[in-house]
Amino acid sequence: MTARHPDSAPPGKPDCPDYPPALGESRLLSDDELRASMNDTLSRWDHASDLWLFGYGSLIWNPGLPTAEAVRSRVHGYHRGLYLWSRVNRGTPEQPGLVLALDRGGSCSGIAFRLAAEGAQPHLEALWHREMAMGSYRPAWLPCVLADGRRVDALAFVMRRDVPSYTGKLSDDVVSAVFDCACGRYGTTLDYVSRTVEALRNSGMPDRALEALLARCKRQAQQGAGRSDARGKAGEPIVPARKTGTGR
Repeated sequence: MTARHPDSAPPGKPDCPDYPPALGESRLLSDDELRASMNDTLSRWDHASDLWLFGYGSLIWNPGLPTAEAVRSRVHGYHRGLYLWSRVNRGTPEQPGLVLALDRGGSCSGIAFRLAAEGAQPHLEALWHREMAMGSYRPAWLPCVLADGRRVDALAFVMRRDVPSYTGKLSDDVVSAVFDCACGRYGTTLDYVSRTVEALRNSGMPDRALEALLARCKRQAQQGAGRSDARGKAGEPIVPARKTGTGR
């Protein structure tokens, strides 16, 4: 599978009638809206105790903030999946990518990060700009069981189902088309999922469903490339071999 950079030639139209999707309008939240969301969520925090943050996607391999502790953990009532269209970071408005979100049901393994209370405020503000810029997530405090048996309430970002960027259940063909075509500011959906799969495996929490999805999309891409090569070779003109000799 070849990753396409935004500055390269436009990718060909994917062979999937349901991709790209017809998405509604979206907008960035204002600074005031972000601040209000953060203040409302953090009203449960006493600002004296350390705070826990649950990472289930890119936060695992790129937390982007200093942490005092990182522990394997699990939350119940939500599961991880590619439920969020990405029109900037991992795709474009014309060919949106996919990123992970927590949706209802099941359970999810991840990394719980402990943030020291002292000096946490500016890092939380940066986190809000990163995760809540489009308002696609709902910040929530989720009961979280740590690998060592401790139980904490951890801040997590849960998928909202009432926004245009919520994917619902996607077909395998659509997901494969996204993996083959989508590329945004920070790279491809393929790279994003590959990094997450690797980070989960290295942390001792392999996500078998995500691994199977990644393997299937790579396999389909290789099969498609093979068919394209075969068609290209079938259409090549036959050129007689050049005669070689001693020149005498």
